[in-house]
Amino acid sequence: MMLAIPGVLTPAAAAAMRAAILDADWIDGNVTSGRQSALAKRNRQLPEDSRAAREMGSVVLDALGRSLLFVAAALPLKVFPPLFNRYGGGEQFGDHIDNAVRFRTGTDFRLRSDLSATLFLSDPESYGGGELVAESEPPVKLPAGDMLLYPATTVHRVTPVTRGERIASFFWIQSMVRDDGARAMLFDLDRSVQELSGGTDMQSPALIRLAGVYHNLLRRWAEI
Repeated sequence: MMLAIPGVLTPAAAAAMRAAILDADWIDGNVTSGRQSALAKRNRQLPEDSRAAREMGSVVLDALGRSLLFVAAALPLKVFPPLFNRYGGGEQFGDHIDNAVRFRTGTDFRLRSDLSATLFLSDPESYGGGELVAESEPPVKLPAGDMLLYPATTVHRVTPVTRGERIASFFWIQSMVRDDGARAMLFDLDRSVQELSGGTDMQSPALIRLAGVYHNLLRRWAEI
């Protein structure tokens, strides 16, 4: 399931984040690539231990905690500290699949990458190309501050940036529910409960049973 999550950052917050990292020291994006990805990847990245990456990564994590849609869809157990990349001048990232396990350099932090996320920081009108394309899905190019969430098992690519620059934050999530299908089912069930509760007596026996089904399935599938 691919899901666009609007408004993780406001347009003003996305612009401020973009300005805060624009003049930082950028390095070859292959510093976090696996062997196969390195053959397909041409972009630049903030060093993960740089001050700008740490400070802006904390802002992203705070914003994720406020996004009810993200929490409902991802059921996050761990979130990899957000990284930042930029593409310009024809840079691109060919077809690849994200590593199954991600390690935080110099620490014992690691996670299983169940979900991948791209938080767009550049206004889509400011650059040409740079769409994220995943398998049979249509190309995605979201407004600044919006985020795309998708299974890390997905083969995907970033098309060449032909004008301007595409700046984004990217990271991975280990979910409490490993299986994509189970997670999608829980998300649909959660949304149904929320929609029904808006126009129904919260003490309705049917609604209580439906909420109970959600929590009992989560209890059955969650790994914590």
